[in-house]
Amino acid sequence: MAFPDFPFPSEWNSFLSHQQVLRYLQDYACHFDLYKFIQFNSSISSVRPLIGKDSQKPVWEVVVTDADTIKELQQVLLFDAVIVCNGHFAVPRLPVIPHLESFPGLVMHSHNYRHPEVFQGKHLVIFGSGPSGVDICLDVANCAEKVYFSHKNTFCSKLPENVEQHRPIMSICMDGTVMFEDGQERKVDSILLCTGYMISFPFLHDDCSIMVRNNRVTHLYKHIFNTKYPTLSFIGLCAKKFCTFPRFSLQAQYIASVLSGRKSLPSEGQMNADEEQDFQERLSLGMPEHHAHIIGTRGDYDGIIAQLAGVDRLSPVYHSLFNYVREERFPYHLMHYKKDNFRVNSDGTWSLVKNLTP
Repeated sequence: MAFPDFPFPSEWNSFLSHQQVLRYLQDYACHFDLYKFIQFNSSISSVRPLIGKDSQKPVWEVVVTDADTIKELQQVLLFDAVIVCNGHFAVPRLPVIPHLESFPGLVMHSHNYRHPEVFQGKHLVIFGSGPSGVDICLDVANCAEKVYFSHKNTFCSKLPENVEQHRPIMSICMDGTVMFEDGQERKVDSILLCTGYMISFPFLHDDCSIMVRNNRVTHLYKHIFNTKYPTLSFIGLCAKKFCTFPRFSLQAQYIASVLSGRKSLPSEGQMNADEEQDFQERLSLGMPEHHAHIIGTRGDYDGIIAQLAGVDRLSPVYHSLFNYVREERFPYHLMHYKKDNFRVNSDGTWSLVKNLTP
């Protein structure tokens, strides 16, 4: 998960807490003297291209709102390029569940989850089994009376004794009864939705030529460059199901190589054709539209980006270790796999150096 040029402290375990990830990013910023480039407590209100003589290289007007002032003063700044790195874990994706609005108890999205004590002694449903759903399920089980883990996957792993697995929620009654697709019914106090997030760029003006529909961002070459205005680029759209920071690093290096003039991009038409081919390949594999930016370790995306950027490829150890944890440890040892520790060897392989999984 670490950036290739800044390893994690050797004394840390392989699976980090969110506090450690924050500390790592702060240390990274200090190490590379980045704080002088960061303007905190500010939000981007608007980004739009100002078209001049070169239609493909507009000047970018960026409106910045200062959150520290009572009147929220705004600045209008001009830039040669804009790189969007706002992440996509801020706008909850809410499922369509019949009569959810009439549920009499607490309904919470994982975005707002902080402490398991909120569910002390409760009977609750956790809907969704992505990484957040699994982590929260195990955390909440320490406080809740009963946890109904509702999802469409199949977990053979041992779970806490008070956790009961069910198929996805089918509907909800006004008395708090939840009906599952497996025909079972359970009366609960709370529903915790671990159903992911929506990609959102509310600050991008329509003139940016970026469209978002069903979590698919269109007019993007290699999930990075705006095909109409390549000086607008994005980092992190395809970070799910792989090591985030190494992939961010490759995308950043590709952007830097293009903006510096060391590398050039294909024509707008060629980039649009490449984007459409990528999307059609996904559809042919049965992937839904909202998975347009989920790459994982499928294909050789990272190798292609490295080649286009003219930089070193990621070590094969990233893919190898990621796949091992995802396919061998995660689904079968949910309660214990994060106790494993790994070591990357000098020859590019990895070793399991401390295995506490039964």
